[in-house]
Amino acid sequence: MPYLRLEKDNDVAVVWMDQEGEKVNKLGDYLLGEFTAVLDDLSQDNSIVGAVLISGKPDTFIAGADLERVNEITEPGAIQTLVKQGHALFNRLENFRIPVVAAINGAALGGGLEVAMACHYRIATDSPKTILGQPEVQLGLLPGGGGTQRLPRLVGLQKSLDMMLTGKNIYPRQGKKMGLVDQVCSPYALLDAAKQAARDLARKPRKEAKRKPSFFDKVLEGTALTRKMAYKKAREMAEKQTRGHYPAPMRIIDCVEAGLEDGIQAGLAAEAKYFEELWRTPQSAQLRNIFFAMTALKKNPNQDLVKPVDKIGVLGAGLMGAGIAQISASKGIDVLMKDLDFDALGRGKKTIWGELDRRFRKKALSAFQRDSIFSRVDGVIEYAPLGKSDMVIEAVFEDLDLKRRVLADTEAVTPDHCIFASNTSSLPIKEIAKNASRPTQVIGMHYFSPVPKMPLLEIIVTPKTAKWVVATAVDVGIKQGKTVIVVKDGPGFYTTRVLAPMLNEALLLLEEGGDIENIDRVMRKLGWPVGPVTLIDEVGIDVGAHVTEVLSKMFAKRGVSSTDAMGRLLAEGYKGRKNGKGFYKYEKGSSEKGKKEVNTAVYEFFGGSTRKRHNAEEIRRRLMLVFCNEAARCLEEKILLSARDGDIGAIMGLGFPPYLGGPFRYMDQLGTTVVLEALEALAVKHGPRFTPAKIIAEKAADNGRFYDA
Repeated sequence: MPYLRLEKDNDVAVVWMDQEGEKVNKLGDYLLGEFTAVLDDLSQDNSIVGAVLISGKPDTFIAGADLERVNEITEPGAIQTLVKQGHALFNRLENFRIPVVAAINGAALGGGLEVAMACHYRIATDSPKTILGQPEVQLGLLPGGGGTQRLPRLVGLQKSLDMMLTGKNIYPRQGKKMGLVDQVCSPYALLDAAKQAARDLARKPRKEAKRKPSFFDKVLEGTALTRKMAYKKAREMAEKQTRGHYPAPMRIIDCVEAGLEDGIQAGLAAEAKYFEELWRTPQSAQLRNIFFAMTALKKNPNQDLVKPVDKIGVLGAGLMGAGIAQISASKGIDVLMKDLDFDALGRGKKTIWGELDRRFRKKALSAFQRDSIFSRVDGVIEYAPLGKSDMVIEAVFEDLDLKRRVLADTEAVTPDHCIFASNTSSLPIKEIAKNASRPTQVIGMHYFSPVPKMPLLEIIVTPKTAKWVVATAVDVGIKQGKTVIVVKDGPGFYTTRVLAPMLNEALLLLEEGGDIENIDRVMRKLGWPVGPVTLIDEVGIDVGAHVTEVLSKMFAKRGVSSTDAMGRLLAEGYKGRKNGKGFYKYEKGSSEKGKKEVNTAVYEFFGGSTRKRHNAEEIRRRLMLVFCNEAARCLEEKILLSARDGDIGAIMGLGFPPYLGGPFRYMDQLGTTVVLEALEALAVKHGPRFTPAKIIAEKAADNGRFYDA
């Protein structure tokens, strides 16, 4: 069998899952026959009293469904039939004549967790790579292997909805506390512990009711009336968070309600029906496109050129530097963090400790893991100790002279093979490397704040950057857990460059008399996590003014002038959230029920207090199309290597609404002819900043697309 291997240890069967030719185990229709054959074998062997289901892969139990395989199914109703076949198999496993123990090391996600939940007992290892979750909602789907039915019965209504509606990861100790996992052990003890558990269960079967609900859970879940209130509240929260753009959360709640109120068979029937329904939605199609793109980006195309990086130097112990140090240390890399004095280093290390300790308190890390990661970060105030670094990443202020100075100081003490990476959001790398002694080893690594949470890393290469340097930087980024895109050098690179025109357009709307709150509300309703004006405050008006200065020459060559609003605001002391003086108020008591209050004093920079509300469609069209047009220019000028990278960069780095697929998928969805006509109309009305990119006109000429499919 290419997937399952059956071994017998006296009275216990061990079923090894080791999908041939794959790095991880996935669930597909090809597994149905094999699994059925194994169960048939075990059902006829009376010498076997228990079974263990365990993975032969080093860091994965089962990663989830084989989405590419399901993608091949086009016949209506066929996916629903496949889901029902999976249900039948999992039901058989759940009701099997002998106890089956799921031995989990590594990821048990989606269908992988559903397999484990159909078993009678779950043991998870305390490995940092062991995570459990139902992330299907992130693909616009619902758990289709009985997850909407078994999860609420294991962990309760509230916790199960939280898991399924957010797609969050659960770590082993969390899982043990909530009833999802029965036992936690060392990876080295997993197989023996699972065999022993199987024998113990054979001797003394466990009682059905394993979960001990809290008093709150008993009250909330105890009656049909209180559960009805819980479903209602969950739907209200889902509607608020998705703004109606994502149908999956509502269908998940529907399935859970059907199962708990009308029985598990009704719940499974709803699950099968709605899984296919969701699969066919445009939202799920776009989210799956994102998933496939991210999966592809986890593979380094030039892995053979990678040189080892065992020690990293980080220049700057601020939030960015501390974040880079933390994610590097978390992946086993030794880090030397340098700053001007020990006070600054202390603040940086305190930031790292706080984040690690928060994860420990959430039971995502053990105390030993937390302490081990923290011990990999050391602090220095001199350059000399960086002499053994394989890579140095600078995270100092966005000042060209300063960056050139720290590059020169770094090159003076580091070995010949050391890579110098600049964490800059806008300054051209070739300008930073202008006087470098090793220009081929200078590269940009643009992280996003907060570094531990933001998934994107934008790597910037100059014409002089050596291929092995690019390959090694990509390898480091992937190890750090980032989704990495590689772009060519230029003012603002890709992400900053495409964001700048959109924020500029928002300020121009204000100069036309627009209302701050209205502009932000319209864009949030479209699916952006925050509105553009709020984003300016979050990034910093000082940063915005600097970016405007860096990019203004490039835009001026096209006849496009940027508003000087941020420069004028900065001159009057406005920096945004960081100093409590921005487009919104940040002093204590200035927000009501979490809603920020507009700082109306800022309107004096935009024509006075009399404001108007622009039409929502006009706001959306202007801001979205100026963003997409600049993305197209980046592809046209080969700043971007592909439309795929542009979409991933916009979604992961800037918050472009995922259900729209990114700027290039969005333009394909609208049609390039429609986009061209809309831009031309806006250019007539508002000027050359809307002049369509040539590549859009070329695509529209033959009704073309940015993607083949």
